[in-house]
Amino acid sequence: MNYTLHQLRVFLEVVKQESVTRAAEELHMTQPALSIQLKNFQGQFEIPLTEVIGRKLYITEFGRSIAGMAQRVLDEADQIRYKTREYGDLLTGKLSLSSASTGKYVAPYFLSGFLKEHSGIDLVLDVTNKSRVMESLVKNEIDFALVSVIPEGVDVYEEPLLQNHLYLVGKQAQMDEEKPFIFREEGSATRKAMDQYLGGREKRKRMELTSNEAVKQALLADLGYSIIPLIGMHHELSSGELHIVEAPDLPIVTTWRLIWLKSKKLSPVAQAYLEFVREHKQEVIQTSFRWYVQYLEEV
Repeated sequence: MNYTLHQLRVFLEVVKQESVTRAAEELHMTQPALSIQLKNFQGQFEIPLTEVIGRKLYITEFGRSIAGMAQRVLDEADQIRYKTREYGDLLTGKLSLSSASTGKYVAPYFLSGFLKEHSGIDLVLDVTNKSRVMESLVKNEIDFALVSVIPEGVDVYEEPLLQNHLYLVGKQAQMDEEKPFIFREEGSATRKAMDQYLGGREKRKRMELTSNEAVKQALLADLGYSIIPLIGMHHELSSGELHIVEAPDLPIVTTWRLIWLKSKKLSPVAQAYLEFVREHKQEVIQTSFRWYVQYLEEV
């Protein structure tokens, strides 16, 4: 056999996504290029790795067994690379985090200084909705999750980072009763907060979108109103393109925090990152979120 590490990564992503199209998107490849790599990898086996039934891709039992071995091969390859760096007195290894979607406005600032100090570390950061974040955590696929609400039924430790304030926001500062509320999709922490706030009492029509960025663009287009985290609205609020609408019992206040399983043994890299965050988080807040703190004081 003459497979490459790249082919193994391609095949593992196809197994994970159960879709050539989504795998190509995740790997930033064109679909034809990924299909060629997958075909070349399949060509080294007489038994099918995948099968298509009714336009849906399925991984065969043989394919899943090969995927398990492929993962071990890639893990060993990473260890060779990390061990080489380690002999150069570098902290090496992989740090993996999964963040709820609004966390993209928070996570990079709590990672930047650590990664600058330790150039031998590979970062994997998955930004998705809360349901997928919790799935990754429970399956022990990640070191840390960044969430704004502690999940129920999961035994975790936490490290608080930054308060998360959610306000009612619209194109105008006054509510237009004819316009709908704009919701995030089911499974989103922002959606849950908005549902709890309205409590099913709001009878006007509603709109549902699948990302905070999509919600923001809908607000800018004056399509309605939404309860949304202030952290992602810096430019729009400062420029006057969007406004906070006064409403009773708002803002909703939660806290962005790192969480990790109590049963997890943190790697040296994960432990070093946690120590860095504990030591430097106030410095990060003062330098990277000064506008946020000042805005909250003025609201």
